[in-house]
Amino acid sequence: IIAMETAIAIAILQQHYLKSFVIPVTMTLLAIFCIHLGIQMYQYGAMNGNCGCFGQLIPMTPLEAFIKNLVTLAILVYLYKNVSDLEKGQNRFLNLMFIYTLSALIMFFFFPFAPCTKETKLPKINLPVVLEDTFLPAEDSASTLKDTSNIKVQSADTTDKKPAVADTAKKITKAPLSVVSRFGEFTDFGGRTVNLDQGQKIVCLFVPGCDHCRHAAKELVALSKKMKLPPGYIIFMNEELFKLEDFYKETGIKYPYYVLDNIPKFFKLLGNGSASTPGVFYLWNGNVIKAFEGIGEHEFKADELGKVIASGQTAPGPNAWW
Repeated sequence: IIAMETAIAIAILQQHYLKSFVIPVTMTLLAIFCIHLGIQMYQYGAMNGNCGCFGQLIPMTPLEAFIKNLVTLAILVYLYKNVSDLEKGQNRFLNLMFIYTLSALIMFFFFPFAPCTKETKLPKINLPVVLEDTFLPAEDSASTLKDTSNIKVQSADTTDKKPAVADTAKKITKAPLSVVSRFGEFTDFGGRTVNLDQGQKIVCLFVPGCDHCRHAAKELVALSKKMKLPPGYIIFMNEELFKLEDFYKETGIKYPYYVLDNIPKFFKLLGNGSASTPGVFYLWNGNVIKAFEGIGEHEFKADELGKVIASGQTAPGPNAWW
């Protein structure tokens, strides 16, 4: 496909079958890309991810790429109306075949191998050790959770300090039965083995360059200063990883992370339908008790998460729809 796009870019500079073949093929290819982008926007959101048009050199969201294609189509329509092929009998289709063959050979010459995976050097981020026993033991049905209605905000350094809570305690019901969640296969966070399906966890699905993801991370940090939260973990989509360090600096979040290379799988983890980032999930023994996704009706609300955790809710709520 890249060789064909390169050949088209060269062929559009010459006149052999320019109007009768080159421009129509270019417009058809752009129309196919627009349909593909439309499907991507419907399924995953218009502003999520990188379309890949220019790789990592110029990241573009699906919507930006769609608009770019529409502008290009308009220019091609103008060209189609104002250019012409060579005189009859002078057109040589062999010229177009030579351009394509040369483009393909150059591509294979410079990029002879396409590795299945590419090891990305991730920035080293100093994160505190997450202790799994710092929250409610899931097996202890007699565990209590303090009422958080009058909680005082603590300082930013919460590593070794426990937030103050009110004296009134609530008894919570027996922990839900353990199940295998779709997050259970992810066990390595920051070089440490974790079982996301054991006990209470907060699992976040973020993109390093996503502004909404950063806002959600800041909300989680603010909530953690008001009440005690279960251990949290982030699954990052493998996109714009060079912004990873800046993500942690800006948000102040301390959750260890895992980078998921499979982008379709990442969006499937978010849920069905028009899933989009950010995603925040409250799990208890693998059960999704509360789910937040995207920036619409089901967007992340820190106060709602806090109420669910404080109430000791063990059954999926109305928004944990998958």
